[in-house]
Amino acid sequence: MKVLITGIGGFVGPYLKDLLEQEGHEVFGFERSFHEDVAKVFRGDLLNPEEVENAVLGSSPDAIVHLAGFSSLKQSFEQPELCYRINVEGTENLLKACVKLRKKVKVVIVGSAEAYGKPQFLPITEDHPLASTSPYGKSRIDQEKLVEKYADRLDIVMMRSFNHTGPTQPPFFAVPDFAKQLIEIEKGLCEPVLHVGNLEAVRDFSDVRDVVRAYKLAIEKGKSGETYNVCSGKGLSIKEILLKMIALSGLEVEIREESGRFRPSEIPILIGSCDKFKADTGFVPELSFEKTLRDMLESCP
Repeated sequence: MKVLITGIGGFVGPYLKDLLEQEGHEVFGFERSFHEDVAKVFRGDLLNPEEVENAVLGSSPDAIVHLAGFSSLKQSFEQPELCYRINVEGTENLLKACVKLRKKVKVVIVGSAEAYGKPQFLPITEDHPLASTSPYGKSRIDQEKLVEKYADRLDIVMMRSFNHTGPTQPPFFAVPDFAKQLIEIEKGLCEPVLHVGNLEAVRDFSDVRDVVRAYKLAIEKGKSGETYNVCSGKGLSIKEILLKMIALSGLEVEIREESGRFRPSEIPILIGSCDKFKADTGFVPELSFEKTLRDMLESCP
């Protein structure tokens, strides 16, 4: 099977690429700025229809996993228009190119649980209303509305991914930022103080290595036209995660909250149900979150 991964150079893309190649699939990529000289990576911008079409028609994939997108909730308040254009207009460029393929292609669109907004019930199932108040969440809602328009022409599966983390995640997300600070303290590069934002938020975290298994199963077994949550079904406060990571590091540190690290809009709790996806694909998370945190500390440069 030939698979095209948009955003292959991001955090999740390399994990998905490695998993698919280990199973004998041929992987192509689409990326705006890919530093390696790899023949199977098409360089281009999601907002450039011709470059997107070149990647889709040039790779002629059997499946596409659309990872590319504007992913920072915090930055979406600073750049709401760009967030919308990348997540909605960029996705439409991809879907238009898929329509031009003269073969059946499975398209897995990766969205976000931020589209749910403040939950009306827990755990959140796929039939929960979509009502995000952030520019990022709204862009994901509009992305889904767009996908619905192509559902009769393409074999599309929509994924609403909850928080996921793991080794190599950039430190502008909370958990890898904690790991980076702890390693710097351990090396004596800074004082034993951890600078943090809101620790009360509760999130449903998965390991990125479990998440890419979910995307692979979505290609193989996801039902056309369906939307699935990707999550662990368990909630942890950011404070619990921080304390677990400090304990694993063996360091004694001061925790210092800083108002500048708080997000403009904070949903207090997000915990999802993965029952629908498990029923359709057999997906079961394999990695404990303690292993995730330990691996992040051990791999942090």
